[in-house]
Amino acid sequence: MAGEETETRTVENPTAQNPAVDTRRTPPTRAWATRLVVVGIVLSALNLRPAITSLGALLEEVRDGLGMSGSVAGLLTSVPPLCFAVFGVTAPRLARRFGPAAVVCAGMAAITAGLLIRPYAGGTAGFLAASALTLMGIAVSNVLMPVIVKRWYPDRVGSMTGLYSMALALGTSVAAAVTVPLTDALGGSWQSGLAVWAALAAAAVLPWLPLVRERGTETAPDRGHAPVRAARDRQAPLRITRSRTAWALAVFFGLQATAAYITMGWMAQIFRDSGVPAGTAGLLLAVTMVMGVPLAFVIPRVATRLPHQGPIVLLLGVCGLAGYAGLYFAPAAGAWAWAVLLGVSNCAFPLALTMVGMRARTGPGVVQLSAFAQSTGYLISIPGPLLVGVLYQQSGGWGVPIALMAGLMLPQMAVGFLAGRDRIVEDEAAAR
Repeated sequence: MAGEETETRTVENPTAQNPAVDTRRTPPTRAWATRLVVVGIVLSALNLRPAITSLGALLEEVRDGLGMSGSVAGLLTSVPPLCFAVFGVTAPRLARRFGPAAVVCAGMAAITAGLLIRPYAGGTAGFLAASALTLMGIAVSNVLMPVIVKRWYPDRVGSMTGLYSMALALGTSVAAAVTVPLTDALGGSWQSGLAVWAALAAAAVLPWLPLVRERGTETAPDRGHAPVRAARDRQAPLRITRSRTAWALAVFFGLQATAAYITMGWMAQIFRDSGVPAGTAGLLLAVTMVMGVPLAFVIPRVATRLPHQGPIVLLLGVCGLAGYAGLYFAPAAGAWAWAVLLGVSNCAFPLALTMVGMRARTGPGVVQLSAFAQSTGYLISIPGPLLVGVLYQQSGGWGVPIALMAGLMLPQMAVGFLAGRDRIVEDEAAAR
């Protein structure tokens, strides 16, 4: 026993018998690096949706300018979740080889390049290829943002996830709101209106550049156990598909993404078809999106203080059911209330990100869980907006599509409740 105790003390404090080891391999934490990570997280989050929402605002002009057919334009609405699913899978391998900070830095550079190239690509094929480059950068950054938070701020997962989610919601709503006025201010060219967002993406590259060299020290804030963590992180990848919690979280992520993309794509049209003026319908959609700004900061902080996040899942689901019921029975009469309720329900996204950080114990575990949950989830979300459009066309109204949206909320609540249990995916993967 004495020998075991001595060995334990040596592992936990490797400087006890050889102080030089720690100073050579794990340099002390620099306060500027910690602050720089915060800036990088916020700027990166701001860039994770403008490429999508700015295009939505100018889709008619883009179609006319490139001579796109209606089917190709419809394909554009399904490209983001498809790219998120396909490219997000590569994030864990890239992070293991180059480090999460370097991959996020490259992701921001890819977003910048894609946003600059696609308006001037000269044709539909080039536009789609440049869009794919942009979405590739978004996909790997989507997966690795929770990993960055977990590694640099392991004791502040809730507050930092809230900050990241709030910045993401802010970027989404601002791009949707200002792209058209900004385009008009730049002379009315849709190319300029899309390309201008590359400046924001370029700014997001800068904070990560000094951190690329920190590949081996991304757990810097918890320096005392760095050798233990490094040894643990070199373990073989988890068999993540053996974890029931991972599957529950992936399905929850997919269903909430389905609801979010349906809302972004169709809610304004639902209001317009019920007699709401087009300008007001746009404002209602903006209200739904803006609800995510304050709540995305509050919900993760509350979630990390609870042993079980299921009650929050159920509360958000009830808000969604109430919003869909309103859209079904009185879409115009209570439009503002339904917009607020659906905005609250859409805050399942920051909750899902928070649970990714809470359901895994190690950095590599968070990487794998984030990649699995988001890639699988975005695959699940692809058919939703298309199916709503088909049902609307076939049924001649919004009754059946709204019933589908409400029906999908029930399994979302069920799997979200399961994902919210106090479980660790490393334990489940090892036990089965």
